[in-house]
Amino acid sequence: MYFFIWLLNIIVFLFLLSFAAKNTEIITIHYYSGFEWQAPLIVVLLAFFASGIILGYFFCLIKRLSKKL
Repeated sequence: MYFFIWLLNIIVFLFLLSFAAKNTEIITIHYYSGFEWQAPLIVVLLAFFASGIILGYFFCLIKRLSKKL
């Protein structure tokens, strides 16, 4: 079973690595007041994914702490 978990991890890693390699084009994100940010698409996707995880964890933590009080 341990071997299959490692094999699955390697397959998922290779899939994500190939996804990152395919999404290297530069995109421009436009903000208010004419501010623009240019970055590779994979960096933008990673930033939004990570911020979603952090916000989700934070709100679950708040809910858990409010139930204890």
